[in-house]
Amino acid sequence: MDVKQERLEDNKVRLDVEVDIDEVNQALEQAYKKVRKEVSLPGFRKGKVPRKVLEANYGKEVLHKDALDILIPQNYQKAIEEADIEPISEPEFEDFYIAEDEPATFTAIVEVKPDVELGEYTGYDVDREETEVTEEDIMAVLNKQREEQSQLVSVDRDEVQEGDHVIIDFEGFVDGEAFPGGSAEEFTLEIGSGQFIPGFEDQLIGKEINDEPYEVEVTFPEEYQAEDLAGQDAVFEVTIKEIKVKELPELDDEFAKDVSEFDTLDEFKEDIENRLKEQKENQAKRNLENEIIEKVSEAAEVEVSEQLIQNELDQMMQQMAQNLQQQGINIEDYFKYMGSSQDEWREENREQAADRAKNNLVLEAIAEEEGIEVTDEEIDDKLKEIADANDQDFEQVKAFMQMQGQLESLRNGLKMEKTIDFLIENN
Repeated sequence: MDVKQERLEDNKVRLDVEVDIDEVNQALEQAYKKVRKEVSLPGFRKGKVPRKVLEANYGKEVLHKDALDILIPQNYQKAIEEADIEPISEPEFEDFYIAEDEPATFTAIVEVKPDVELGEYTGYDVDREETEVTEEDIMAVLNKQREEQSQLVSVDRDEVQEGDHVIIDFEGFVDGEAFPGGSAEEFTLEIGSGQFIPGFEDQLIGKEINDEPYEVEVTFPEEYQAEDLAGQDAVFEVTIKEIKVKELPELDDEFAKDVSEFDTLDEFKEDIENRLKEQKENQAKRNLENEIIEKVSEAAEVEVSEQLIQNELDQMMQQMAQNLQQQGINIEDYFKYMGSSQDEWREENREQAADRAKNNLVLEAIAEEEGIEVTDEEIDDKLKEIADANDQDFEQVKAFMQMQGQLESLRNGLKMEKTIDFLIENN
């Protein structure tokens, strides 16, 4: 096989491919064996027509299309490997020629990744966040869990205060007429939660438990969801039947036993501290990575084509579909529920996809500039990590990913991680 390449405009490459005679003749023979199965001629059983007779009746061109269908895919793949290019688009094929005992030729035109002109990518002054865990951080977690374990208990007082949970009956009227959805019995309302119309809860503060209803005057907001009530003045008759407060459990060893695997509060707090530390460190690392990538990407010059943007959107869409599937949600159902469409989503995420595409190109260029590679041992280490995390056999995981063609994607991902680590060390 012979391959000539020519660089065209818009990051496209033209490959003129010539296929060896022996391979051409083999493809024509394969095409004949396929075509003869469908041909019937007088004097011959179906599928038994000799090749010369077939070509004499239908012309030698009868085999050309099927032969090219055999030759082009395998030789196109060889051609891009020999030309050492990485296409980012499907090829456009043209200028086909095939004949027995002659080399076959065809042309493929593909878009490739653009050249990247790197700017400075080391020596930046970047913000490294503190990851210290304070006592206030730990107490915030503990208090949240206490809130989750809290209970509402009745209090021995009659007057409503901010933060109370009151049990009420109410009925609302507009222009003296009750309206649908404006009444309830034994309703629990937290005073100060903003759950009701503005002004409603404030007017209950200081009121007492009473069999006789209080009048609460409010005005529905202009943007209220029920259009017939929006902007309307209303009067609610409210009966306060009971006052309750939220009772939090004591912060002690018993609490730790109830909500965790630990026997003492100190052990539980230490575990919270360790988890918060890990979360802060991971978040700080992500923020640092994003800041550095943004700086080195801004310093680089590269043309991000429409094809690259669409490829990135495809990957983002695929990742979203996988995430939704893990939650038992079909992506088509998701868009219906959101009242949107995939086309609208792609348009909304277009700018993000362009940024991601540029960032990836810049990171790849830095990896090439610095000679950053991923060894087979590093691939195996990652596969062992994946296998252990999923309680699976290493060899089975490796064989599966190899069969699915995912090892190269894994290698590229690890190369990006190593490149980012290099940038963190040098900024």
